[in-house]
Amino acid sequence: MAVFRIERFTSLPAAESWCRVTDWERHAEQVPLTTITVPTGLTTRIGTVLVARTGVGPLGFDDPMEVVRWTPPAAGRAGLCRLEKRGSLVLGRASIDVYPTDSGSHVVWVEELTVRLLPRWADPLLAGAGRRVFGRVLDGILDRPARPHP
Repeated sequence: MAVFRIERFTSLPAAESWCRVTDWERHAEQVPLTTITVPTGLTTRIGTVLVARTGVGPLGFDDPMEVVRWTPPAAGRAGLCRLEKRGSLVLGRASIDVYPTDSGSHVVWVEELTVRLLPRWADPLLAGAGRRVFGRVLDGILDRPARPHP
């Protein structure tokens, strides 16, 4: 299993950082050839299913994820989101936590991934690539205002 952790400190308040990092469709704007949809049509909560589709036309794969923990930040409390990856190619989990700080917020993103067909010796390479790609995603998301949650 490939595991990586990304942390960012920002002057944004925790509530704004939370809105940005849980604006799922905006994640895809930072990753080439990827779209993210919420096919359940639900506002985000426990049980919401997101699907990240990476590819061109019929060539690609789906990465379905289910929200298994959803605790938005409030009154000095951290925001905690847990996603279970349940695809046929990508399995694992992700957590995105937003902690309030005196000067804004601290965002921590941890991924634990298994990609079928990849040998275990490739896990460090996958973790390194994940750190770079998701680090850029997080930087881009935190730099751009989020759309309000429905």
